[in-house]
Amino acid sequence: MTRLARRVQGFGTTIFAEMTMLANEHKAVNLGQGFPDFAAPEFIKEAARESIAAEINQYAPGSGQPRLRRAIAQKMHRHYGLVVDPDREVTVTVGATEAIFAAIMGLVDAGDEVILFEPYYDSYLPSLQFAGGVPRLYTLRPPDWGIDEEELEALFNERTKVIILNTPHNPTGKVFSEDELALIARLCTEHDVVAVVDEVYEHIVFDGERHHSLLAMPGMRERTVSISSAGKTFSVTGWKVGWSVAAPELSQAVFRAHQFITYSGAAPLQEAAAHALELADEQGYYEELGTMYQAKRDYLLQALREAGLQPIPPKGTYFVMVDISELGFDDDVAFCRYLTTDVGVAAIPPSAFYTTTGGGQMLARFAFCKTEAALEQAGRRLRRWRGV
Repeated sequence: MTRLARRVQGFGTTIFAEMTMLANEHKAVNLGQGFPDFAAPEFIKEAARESIAAEINQYAPGSGQPRLRRAIAQKMHRHYGLVVDPDREVTVTVGATEAIFAAIMGLVDAGDEVILFEPYYDSYLPSLQFAGGVPRLYTLRPPDWGIDEEELEALFNERTKVIILNTPHNPTGKVFSEDELALIARLCTEHDVVAVVDEVYEHIVFDGERHHSLLAMPGMRERTVSISSAGKTFSVTGWKVGWSVAAPELSQAVFRAHQFITYSGAAPLQEAAAHALELADEQGYYEELGTMYQAKRDYLLQALREAGLQPIPPKGTYFVMVDISELGFDDDVAFCRYLTTDVGVAAIPPSAFYTTTGGGQMLARFAFCKTEAALEQAGRRLRRWRGV
C-alpha cells in the first residue's frame, strides 16, 4: 500500500530532470533544460552582494520587498501604459511557477473548467489538478501555431472559470498576436472568465515582433493576472524571483494562497531584482537581451538546417521546435534519448507538454540559451551525426 496521497501518485520525475540526468551521464551538450549556462549581468550580481552586505537578510514582507513592488509597477507603466498600485496589485513570489500555482489555487474551485493551450509549460496541469479544476484543451498546431476562432470559442461555457495563456510561448516560440489577444479578451469578457497569463519571456522576441500584455487589452484590466519573473530576463533562474500583477481582488486571490505556500522569498535577491528593473530601460538592457538571443537563435537554426533537420523558427522565447517526422523514429522520446546517448546533444521530447494522445510525438525542443561554444559544439555533433 502506497503512502503517497492520491493527488501526487500520478506525478513522476519531470522530463527536464530526466533528460538532464541523461545528458550528464553521456556528457551531452545540454540543449534540453531551459537555463542559461553563461554569466548573469554583473550589475544584478553586484546588487545582490550589496544587499546581503547591507543586512537585507531577514524575511521580506509576504507581498514582497516594497522597492521591488514599486519597480514592477513602474515597469508595467513604462512598457504597457498601465497604472499599477504596488501595494494592492503586486505580489512577489518564489519564481513565476509559484505565482502560477498560487493564482490557480486562489481562483479555481473543484469542478471549475480551465482552458489550456497545449503544448503547455509542464507545471500548469499539475497545478490545476491540485485545485480540482477540469482542463479543456486547445491544441496549437505547427508550423504557425495559429488559433481558429470557432474552435477556441467552443471551449467557453458557463463552467469556464479561467484561461491560462503563455506568451511568448514555451515550447513553440509563438508570440500571440494583438488580434489573437483581442479574441481571447472578447471571449473572456463575454463569458466572465479570468485570464492567468505567463509572460516570463516578455523581453525575448525576434524579427521585429512585439509582445503585447493581455492585461492592457480593453476589458481585461480587472480580469487578468499577469505573471513574470527576473529569472529569464536577467539570466538568474536560480534566484526564483517572480511576481504577479492584477487588480486588487485577483491579487488577494493570489496572495491568500501564496502566504501559505512560501509566504516570502529571498529578501536580498528581491532587492537586487528591483535594482535591475530600475536600471534596465535606461541602459538599453532589454534591447541588448533580444539582440543577443536572436543571434543565438539564428546560429542554432543554421546549425540544425546544415544537419538536414527542419526547425520551426520561433518568434520569441529561447526555444526552437524541430520537425522529426522524416527521421524514422517511433516518437519524440525515442529520438531525444538517441540524440542524447548516441549523438551527444540533449533535447526535450515535447509530448511531455501535451495531454492529447500523440501530441508532440513528431517534434523535438531545443534550447539556445547557451554559450556560443556550447552551440558550436552541438552544431558539430549534429553535422557529424548526419554526415555533413
